[in-house]
Amino acid sequence: MASVADQLDKVLQKTAQVLALCNTLQEENDLLKLENQSLKVALDTAKGKNVELDEKLRVTKLAKSIEGASEKSLDIKQKINDFVREIDKSIALLKK
Repeated sequence: MASVADQLDKVLQKTAQVLALCNTLQEENDLLKLENQSLKVALDTAKGKNVELDEKLRVTKLAKSIEGASEKSLDIKQKINDFVREIDKSIALLKK
């Protein structure tokens, strides 16, 4: 039968192995958290860009629908363009 000292050594070795594995897994977990955060930022940026492009598309469709009418339509187009610029500036400020 193995002595108590041998059994204690085995337990200590296994404990050291478990601690080393735990440290390795903790490092991997930290890296995965950083990657996850990075992907969340990228997703938020893409969503913001998508919203911005949707708004520009809507404005463009609206402008095309009233295109070629009269001076009044030119005034409307100018107002729409001004609104788009204001929205773009607001989005840029919000991103900062």
